[in-house]
Amino acid sequence: MEALVNPSIRFWNGKRVLLTGHTGFKGAWLHLWLRSLGAQVHGLSLAPETTPNLSVLTGIAEDSVVSTLGDIRDKVSLNRLFEREQPDIVLHLAAQALVRRSYSDPIESFSTNVLGTLQVLDAASRCASVRAVVVVTTDKCYENKEWLWPYRENEALGGHDPYSASKACTEIATAAWRSSLSDMPAYNHRQSPLAIATARAGNVFGGGDWALDRLVPDFFRAQAAGQELEIRNPAARRPWQHVLEPLAGYLLLAEHLWNGNAQEAWNFGPAMDDVQPVSYIVDRLFGVEDGKREWRRADGHQPHEANFLALDASKARAQLGWRPRLPLGEALDWTHDWYVRQARNADAAELTLEQIARYMALAGTRQA
Repeated sequence: MEALVNPSIRFWNGKRVLLTGHTGFKGAWLHLWLRSLGAQVHGLSLAPETTPNLSVLTGIAEDSVVSTLGDIRDKVSLNRLFEREQPDIVLHLAAQALVRRSYSDPIESFSTNVLGTLQVLDAASRCASVRAVVVVTTDKCYENKEWLWPYRENEALGGHDPYSASKACTEIATAAWRSSLSDMPAYNHRQSPLAIATARAGNVFGGGDWALDRLVPDFFRAQAAGQELEIRNPAARRPWQHVLEPLAGYLLLAEHLWNGNAQEAWNFGPAMDDVQPVSYIVDRLFGVEDGKREWRRADGHQPHEANFLALDASKARAQLGWRPRLPLGEALDWTHDWYVRQARNADAAELTLEQIARYMALAGTRQA
C-alpha cells in the first residue's frame, strides 16, 4: 500500500501565508490547520455570509491580527495587504462557489472568480516575498461529457453553467499568467521566481459548512428545523470527499511549488468507489437501510446540473505523495459527529482541530 504523506510541520512552521477566502467553509478549516502547523497565516475574505459560520465560531473572522475583511477585486487594498504581510505563500480559495447562485448573478461569478484571481496573481507577482501561489478551482471546470470515466488534468475545460465556466476561465487565465510572467515587464523586478499551480477538488463536505444549496448543510438544517429534506437531483453522481482531503493536497502542492516544481494543474479527487449518487449520501446520513426513503425530490423546474462527474487523481498520487485516506462512509461519520457535538455546545475550534489531528495521525507526523 502507498504511504500516506502529511503536510510537513518543519516546512510550514514560521512560513508567512496569505489565505484568501478564509471566512468560507474550506478556508476556515485551512486557516486552523495552517496555524496548527506553526504557519503565520493571515486571511482575506468578504464578511461571513451565513449564520452560523465556522470562521466566526472559531474566532478567526473577528481577529484583526489574522483576518482582513475585504474584496480580492479591490486592487489598492489588496496590494497594501501584500505589502504589509509580505507572505511567502499564497493559497487562493476566495470565490463565488455556488452553481445555483451563478444562474441568478452570472456577472458576479465571472467577476469574482476570474478578475478576482487575476488581481491576486498581479499582487503576488508584484510582491517579491511570494514564492508560491496555489489557485483553487473546482472539478466542474471540465467540459462535462457525461462519460463514465474520471477526468484527467489534460482534458478539455468548459462549463454549462456560469459557475463552471468561470472556473474554466480561471484555469486558462492562471495558466497564461504562469507561462508569460517572465515576459511581463511589470514584474521584471522579481529577484526570485514565482511558482504557480491550480488545484481541482471534488464535492467537499465536513463539519461547519452552513452554505446554502449544498447537500450536507441542507440535511443538517432540515434536521434542526424538523423539516423534510428536499433533493434536486437524487441520481446525480459526484466525487464526494471530506474537506481535509483536498486541503492536504493544497498544502503538499505548495511545498512542491516552493522548490520550483509542480507548476501545472492538479486533481485531488476520491477513489471511484466514493463517486456516489446524492441519494446515497442522504440515506447514509439518515442511517437508512433497506431503501426506506426519508426525503423527497424537489418540485418544479431545476437549473441544469451534471449527472456524472469524477476526477482522476493518479498524478497527485504519483508525484505529490497525496492520496485520499478517509473512505466515504467514514468521512460522513466524522461529519455527522462534528455537527452533533457542536449542536450540543462543543467548541467548534476544538472539534475542528481534533479532526485535523486525527487525520494527520492516520499517516504519522512527517517532520521533513
